[in-house]
Amino acid sequence: MFAVIESGGKQYIVKEGDVIRVEKLPVEEKSEVSFDKVLMVGDKVGNPYVENAKVEVKLVRTAKAKKVIVYKFKRRKGYKRKKGHRQWFSEVKITKIVS
Repeated sequence: MFAVIESGGKQYIVKEGDVIRVEKLPVEEKSEVSFDKVLMVGDKVGNPYVENAKVEVKLVRTAKAKKVIVYKFKRRKGYKRKKGHRQWFSEVKITKIVS
């Protein structure tokens, strides 16, 4: 069985045992969390969410992603700017899909 969940303004297709990266969650590592914003479970489609459905996950780790370089420049003007950014993420393992 698979489900479509919403987290951090993005949608993810998940099934039990998957490990996915979502926006940083404000919880401790190795703790249990459940996502209530389930858009679809199997063939049940919600409007906007499926009632009484949730996806239980275990937080594996919280870390920073690889650096993304932002580079601006204007030709012939001597203008250059280089910036880097590392986004926080939470890696979660899907333990159970309750429909």
